Amino acid sequence: MSYDSTITFTLDTICPWTYLGYVRLRKALSAHRAAHPSSPVSFTLRIAPYQLYPEFSRAGVDRHVWYRDEKYGGSEARFDKYAAYMGALGKDEGIEFDFSSGPFANTFHAHRVLRYVQEHRSADAAVAALESLYQQYFTARAHPSSPETLVKACMAAGLDEDEAKRVVEDESEEAMETKMAIREQAGNGVDSVPYIVFEGKRRDFTLIGAKEVGEYIKTLEQVVKEAS
Repeated sequence: MSYDSTITFTLDTICPWTYLGYVRLRKALSAHRAAHPSSPVSFTLRIAPYQLYPEFSRAGVDRHVWYRDEKYGGSEARFDKYAAYMGALGKDEGIEFDFSSGPFANTFHAHRVLRYVQEHRSADAAVAALESLYQQYFTARAHPSSPETLVKACMAAGLDEDEAKRVVEDESEEAMETKMAIREQAGNGVDSVPYIVFEGKRRDFTLIGAKEVGEYIKTLEQVVKEAS
């Protein structure tokens, strides 16, 4: 008997660990599907919102300065070590992280737009929008939730330019629902990201943090095993 399992991926679009976790999870899903083309379990990836820094302004602050001062006590050497470490991890996954500058800002409207795409288009379209946001922010130093950034993400998801601009400019669109979803995730115990729940037939599996591809594959296989 076939079974559709939902993987709920809770993230913040300015968290590099969620980008790493996302890419690794996608690799795991691809590898699993290639190894088990007739598997009775199909997996659907859905995204869920979480804000690490809800107090951030919309204008934001310089990312380099914030990380250096808030995370590494104002030490350029410690920041450079972090940037090099994340850069190496990213390179292994095909991500060209750029921590040199760029804004670090409130992500609420990015989550709002992602929710709109997911609810009014599809889970796959939301994933396409998310990939655009990650690439713009982490490799092109774009503002994480400026109108320009969000319109590009919407169009990457398949919306035409008129609809994309309407969704981005109408800040009431999915706003209440997004706030409720963020509160719901906090109520579910989410206090860090990525937070990934694999829906199983008998039980769910939760992985917190950016795991290796092999661990995601192992979890996918366990879901399939318990579905029989």
